[in-house]
Amino acid sequence: MTVLPARRLLLVHAHPDDESINNGATMARYAASGAHITLVTCTLGEEGEVIPADLAHLTADRDGGLGAYRGGELTAAMKELGVSDHRLLGGPGRFRDSGMMGAPQNSHPEAFWQADVDEAAAYLVEIIREVRPQVLVTYDPHGGYGHPDHIQAHRVAMRAADLAAERAYRRDLGDPHEIARIYWNCVPRPVAEEGFAQLRALGADLPFPGIGAPEDVPGLVTEDEVTAVVDGTAQSGAKAAAMRAHATQIDVREPFFALSNGLGQPLLTTEYYRLARGASAAAVESDLFAEVAE
Repeated sequence: MTVLPARRLLLVHAHPDDESINNGATMARYAASGAHITLVTCTLGEEGEVIPADLAHLTADRDGGLGAYRGGELTAAMKELGVSDHRLLGGPGRFRDSGMMGAPQNSHPEAFWQADVDEAAAYLVEIIREVRPQVLVTYDPHGGYGHPDHIQAHRVAMRAADLAAERAYRRDLGDPHEIARIYWNCVPRPVAEEGFAQLRALGADLPFPGIGAPEDVPGLVTEDEVTAVVDGTAQSGAKAAAMRAHATQIDVREPFFALSNGLGQPLLTTEYYRLARGASAAAVESDLFAEVAE
């Protein structure tokens, strides 16, 4: 009989790099403490833009191959965070990056946005019933910023959590398992505003062509919506290294970074969450597993 680690965390993300930007410090902190971290990535990000000029040929409108390359970046990033259990939903290439909302790629027959939610959730149910996580982290219903794959990842994660707990659902997928807590990624607006103020203060020393705005930060919320705060200060180096591993997507200049638009934004090592399901012992937890049974 397999003995599971006492703490088990599952994260569901849309593309390689989303996990490092949103939860890199959290993943590194819990991995270092001995928790079992499982990352499920829903697509390989085939439709992404590319920052380094020498890799621009990988984009979907040129030679292609970006998805496989980003899969390698994901493996490198997980090594930096100390995470060994990272999987692609349904296996490599099962679901394709859908592109930004309204793009023609949304209609591709293999696009994740086109996937039947229950069918996609079935792959995640298998993982949930195998690793039996107590805590699940994913996006809010808006996907943080409206990307179709992020919205779909939210839908699939929430549906899979429901199905995994049902005794009548596909017994061949293993024993039912109910996840104790589900958190959605978020960032309180004052934190984002402070980070952008620090960027503006650099003036002529700004390392990027421009500066973003708090509204560019996925999952922006008011302070009173935050229900868990994970201090990842000690893991700041691991998070930055994981983000650097996603070199096609992220330009890291600690304590800031930019995506392909070249607009700087703060690299947050304290990470914030909103409790979507389950009970919490305190108004704001400092531990996602606080008083959660093994």
